[in-house]
Amino acid sequence: QIQRALRSLSIPLERLHVMKGHMIEDMCKGLCRQTHAQAKVRMLPTYIGSIPNGTEKGNFLVVELCQNQVRTLLVTLYGDGNMSPNVVYKIFDMPEGMMQGEGEALFDFIAQCLSKFLAEITSPEIRETTTLPLGFVFPFSCQQMRLDKAELLSWSKGFSCSGVVGKDVVQLLQSAINKQEVGASGKDSSWLSLWRGWKSSQFTPGQLRHVEVVAVMNDTVGTMMTCSLEGRPCEVGIVADKGSNCCFMAESYLVETADETSGRMCVNTEWGCFGDDGVLKDVFTLYDERVDEESSNPGEKRFEKMVGTLYVGEIVRHALIALTAEKALFTGMDIAVLKEKGMFTVQHVLNIINNEDGITEVKRILESLGLQPSERDCGRVQQICRAVMGRAATLHATGLAAILSYMCQTRDLETLTVNVGVDGELYTGYPRFEEILLSVSRLLAPECMPTLLPSRDGSGRGAAMVTAVALRLAAQRRDVDEVLAPLRLSRADLENVQALMRQEMDQGLGKETNPTASVRMLPTYVTHTPDGTERGDFLALDLGGTNFRVLVVRVTEEGISMASEIYVIPAAIMQGTGEALFDHIIDCIIDFQMKQNLVTQMLPLGFTFSFPCQQVGLDKALLLTWTKGFSASGCVGKDVVQLLRDAAQRKQHLGMQVVALVNDTVGTMMACGYDDPKCEIGLIVGTGTNACYMEEMRNVGTVEGDEGRMCINMEWGAFGDNGCLDHLFTHFDRVVDETTINPGKQRFEKLISGMYLGEIVRQILMVMVEKQLLFKGRPCPKLQTRNIFPTKFLSTIELSNGLALRQIRAILNELELHASFEDSVLMREVCQAVSLRAAQLCAAGLAAVVEKMRENRGLDQLSVTVGVDGTLYKLHPCFSDNLQKTLKDLAPNCNVTFLLSEDGSGKGAALVAAVADHAANA
Repeated sequence: QIQRALRSLSIPLERLHVMKGHMIEDMCKGLCRQTHAQAKVRMLPTYIGSIPNGTEKGNFLVVELCQNQVRTLLVTLYGDGNMSPNVVYKIFDMPEGMMQGEGEALFDFIAQCLSKFLAEITSPEIRETTTLPLGFVFPFSCQQMRLDKAELLSWSKGFSCSGVVGKDVVQLLQSAINKQEVGASGKDSSWLSLWRGWKSSQFTPGQLRHVEVVAVMNDTVGTMMTCSLEGRPCEVGIVADKGSNCCFMAESYLVETADETSGRMCVNTEWGCFGDDGVLKDVFTLYDERVDEESSNPGEKRFEKMVGTLYVGEIVRHALIALTAEKALFTGMDIAVLKEKGMFTVQHVLNIINNEDGITEVKRILESLGLQPSERDCGRVQQICRAVMGRAATLHATGLAAILSYMCQTRDLETLTVNVGVDGELYTGYPRFEEILLSVSRLLAPECMPTLLPSRDGSGRGAAMVTAVALRLAAQRRDVDEVLAPLRLSRADLENVQALMRQEMDQGLGKETNPTASVRMLPTYVTHTPDGTERGDFLALDLGGTNFRVLVVRVTEEGISMASEIYVIPAAIMQGTGEALFDHIIDCIIDFQMKQNLVTQMLPLGFTFSFPCQQVGLDKALLLTWTKGFSASGCVGKDVVQLLRDAAQRKQHLGMQVVALVNDTVGTMMACGYDDPKCEIGLIVGTGTNACYMEEMRNVGTVEGDEGRMCINMEWGAFGDNGCLDHLFTHFDRVVDETTINPGKQRFEKLISGMYLGEIVRQILMVMVEKQLLFKGRPCPKLQTRNIFPTKFLSTIELSNGLALRQIRAILNELELHASFEDSVLMREVCQAVSLRAAQLCAAGLAAVVEKMRENRGLDQLSVTVGVDGTLYKLHPCFSDNLQKTLKDLAPNCNVTFLLSEDGSGKGAALVAAVADHAANA
């Protein structure tokens, strides 16, 4: 019988693996908004988004509701890594019956305890404090809505005060605190009669006027927080006490029951209810059944009833009763004493298994309980006690393994190294608890390497840590918002940009060129988009940066095929003479045609020239200014098509005929127009930015004729060069602008395009380091280097899932910027603010375009497609969505579809040539 009893209390490793899997499943269910209500492991968000970083300092008040006591503490932190906090505390016993009385009386009592405590310890420094923040340790199951708002779900641990379930316990406490101030002015408090231990004359007025409840938490969270010291973050907390619980730092985006999606959030598992759905039925022994039946909540908190110190003595008691009935123990003896509930406590169990005097001490303990055990009885009772305690430790280890494996999986780690804060009577009183917790959890989760850290007053000092971190984050939030506020645009700001863009467009289209217009609105002489009847072979030349391409595009009934080659333009040629530049281009075209066996053919060529030009014909355009690092002499003001023809003549190359010059924006529109006839807008958002669209000829004052339409190259990158956007330029934008090769030029582009966003982010980061918001204010010499933060990093950093935060830290480490997890979260927020503003400004400009097209055509609703290209639009995870969402908001009467361009600057240029050639031969 003894062996059978011991086997029933021993759970095989295979069953523990199954149990771990069930717990992970229930955890996922608890985190999911749709299934949360059905989950037994509740996974309640605590709204604690950070662990201490060692910089916290100040005075923090704590009040803890214990079993039948109220504990008050004043914790002083010095910003020294939390190594030497000063703690002063006082414990107050509750009056008899208060745990089952009125809720109002309970909270009034707590407030009075605080008042008396402060009256005894208040120093001049605290007396002069404007606000004394308070952390409230409320060790009951709550639904938390904010860090300072939590509604009680149910009482436990012998409490059943009326009028509290479903109420916000923070508000109840704050109201009681405020009431004490009224009471101090002469109003009597009705609850005083309940507190016979104190005289009302002991009440000290005015002590609570500065007290503000900042955070509410349970003791498990406090345990985790108190174990986090500088350089030793703790991300898991376990309390193995009368009850049992665990909390851990989860990826926020997985906590669907909270709105926060950035960074991490501490989740209170409330794992005591695990198994209430029956998944533990096969390991729930007859002894557990008896304990459950006799409890105040049968069928609930079944996991807790197998592991909590409130229950282990009762499990042992029922095991002894059953074994006595089977004549395996206390044969022929009167065991009436064993039938008294509560007579066998956890302390008895611990004394029996921890004694060093062998059977003699066990016998003494049993005799003190009124039993007359034989030596054999003593040995067997000791075996049962060890089995019950060993099972409790093993089940804790199984729960921990589930938590650790989940953390490892959701962080996409091969191995997880983590600190676990532990507290509670089982941990401190059972010497083998730590050994079992570590060995079993490592068997069940071999990919995880936990280190156990003993908590030093988790429910007290830990609560102060929670409060201190909350205040640190609130102060940081205010400072971060102040830094980023100029980049956050309101709807009114965007409507203003839209109106200004429209105004600049109208001025740029005017017959008389307005010298103050910043949007040039250049005619391209492209009057049609492809209609699908174009046929033949066409060359395309794509010049827009340090690399350029030569292509041959074959247009057949079956579709379009292309071949291309990329050539490099050395910096010396980019910044040399115009003749050298165009001679180099012709040499590359000749090389390409030879490789493609096209030397003997005279092919039409479309020339994509991605620099600001004044176009005076389809094949004639005057360069207005170089951008993108080019400064070849003798080109500005000249016809670039003629410069290319002159170079061909110098090289005696007759294998091409330049029939059209387009920029990449027009090429993008044409390339997409081949696939979608409704494509009448081209948009580039990459290294630079620009837009073009089909305007009514009657509105193009710079070109003769009123019939039909013409594509207008807006050159909107210069929008704002006349100062009309100065009110939107931030300090960061001005610094970036001043360090470019063209200060004061292309100002809209410098707010939007990929060439500049990384630099804007870098400038913001430097200010945040200076304000000690990043990297704990440590100097970051590498951050002073221009262009160290390329815009491609924004795309990596802004990936929507939590795994990207690991990539952020890898990027920052590569830049010799040693970032904490919180630094990574803040970095992402900075990148999001910069890229969101860019997308919104781009959308405001585009809204002006589509609304003008709609009005031009006298439509109530415009349906149009935008052909779009550029690395920022294509590769950034959020840019396109933010742009489209903002555009829909600003131009609700326009149904705009976006079509990604497939090689607009190459294929598009060839299609312009094809359309021109088709029209010439029609």
